[in-house]
Amino acid sequence: MKIGFIGLGNMAKAMIGGMLQKGMVEAGDIAGSAKTKGTLERMREEFGILVLDSNKDVAKWADVIVLAVKPVFLSEVIGEIREEATEEKLVISIAAGKSLQWLEGEFGTQRKLIRCMPNTPALAGAGCTAVCSNPMVERKEEELCLKLMESFGKAIVIPERLMDAAGAVAGSSPAFVFLFIEAMADGAVREGMPRKQAYEFAASAVAGSAKLILETGMHPGELKDMVCSPGGTTIEGVAVLEEKGMRSAVMEAIHACVEKSGRL
Repeated sequence: MKIGFIGLGNMAKAMIGGMLQKGMVEAGDIAGSAKTKGTLERMREEFGILVLDSNKDVAKWADVIVLAVKPVFLSEVIGEIREEATEEKLVISIAAGKSLQWLEGEFGTQRKLIRCMPNTPALAGAGCTAVCSNPMVERKEEELCLKLMESFGKAIVIPERLMDAAGAVAGSSPAFVFLFIEAMADGAVREGMPRKQAYEFAASAVAGSAKLILETGMHPGELKDMVCSPGGTTIEGVAVLEEKGMRSAVMEAIHACVEKSGRL
């Protein structure tokens, strides 16, 4: 199986690193193209993959084509590879906001298409990827895609109508979490803690809290109640967050991401 990446940005780098680390494929079975020679050289040196001169060459070479470019460039890229991305090949898009119907329209004829929405924690092997397929994709091909995506984290099949929501709650939200960690660390620095130590405490608390939800299956509200002792320090902090509208702000941020995704 030969996998071709069109676009070699951070997400493609995370995907390639995970696939190689888990032994899903060999370096010689991965090829990529990118806008700059510097990017191509860095990827070849770091991973030993094959780098090709054009998107067209990658599409012609590969059995599985991963479209890892920004949504604004996707139409142009599909125009370049349309003839080489033949019907027997599997095409995986990780571009936000571009539906299976839109992709089918750009290719002009039926293709085996899968939409995936990975997130930046994939860079640390802790990604969460939403997956949906069109009717042309066979079960074994969807399973192959899931295995590839699980090489750098979780992969979950969902109906396409939920892709924008998944993109917001998994794809965009790490930025919200980073902002939260930074704010908590700033609060600790304000109280006299060295910044490096503050980031370590804040990030570890967030990572541990997320792990507790995933491993216990307990409701976040139940876990929150376990931390909030009557008349204690934590409930005082929770009261301030409620007063400042933390919940509604986060919900509105997710909604804004979904709305934007629908306009891409």
